[in-house]
Amino acid sequence: MAAGHARARFLAGRLGISLRDSRMRAGLRQADVAERARLSQSFVSHLERGQGRDTSIETWAIVAAALGEQLAAFLEHVPGADPPRDVEHLRRQRLVIEVAARGAWQAHPEFTIDDATLRSRAIDVVLLRPVQREAIAVEVWDLLTDVGAAMRSLEGKVSTLARRLAPVGTGSAGWIVRGLWVVRGTQRNRTILADFRPVFEARFPARSSEWLRALTDPATAVPGRDGLCWTDAKATRLIAWRP
Repeated sequence: MAAGHARARFLAGRLGISLRDSRMRAGLRQADVAERARLSQSFVSHLERGQGRDTSIETWAIVAAALGEQLAAFLEHVPGADPPRDVEHLRRQRLVIEVAARGAWQAHPEFTIDDATLRSRAIDVVLLRPVQREAIAVEVWDLLTDVGAAMRSLEGKVSTLARRLAPVGTGSAGWIVRGLWVVRGTQRNRTILADFRPVFEARFPARSSEWLRALTDPATAVPGRDGLCWTDAKATRLIAWRP
């Protein structure tokens, strides 16, 4: 009996992880899944937290269908181990590094920029082309919350990175350092950018198409102004925000 209860708790936990990951891959909120399945958002949260051991097979099938999957396929997605909490962030860091490799950029993830060993600020990905003396401070945003603070943070990191790079340069010319936001293209994030488009256009005036060319073409110089690009929900490609 005890072993059966333990197994049920284990499976409920794994199914909760699968539900959460499938929802996040689809770029959906818990409320979106709840509406499709005609359940409450709190109940979807209950399932994702691994507390659905008493939930019927029929209800799990309905939840799977809300995500466009059959229950059997949904069960197959259950991972063998919990993914890291920042898995979506890691996927976008990986995407930036893979895309930028085509443009001959050297990637440095979680690049610390302060002298202090403890509590140093870090840039999600720093991209360098030493020959051209170009650098990009890439900040990845899965969820936009305090936008103003995030914008100020990027400005400070770009300035600090420029100072960090100056001593290692040769000759009299300095490094060109720009900032790039990479934003997960969820419905929520898209709504924020649409509602406050003039603010984002003023802060990120360069066209995304220019940035995508610079990232993928070694002969294209980094744009003269900061930029912003989307990723799709599954972090498989970079998408122009302002073509």
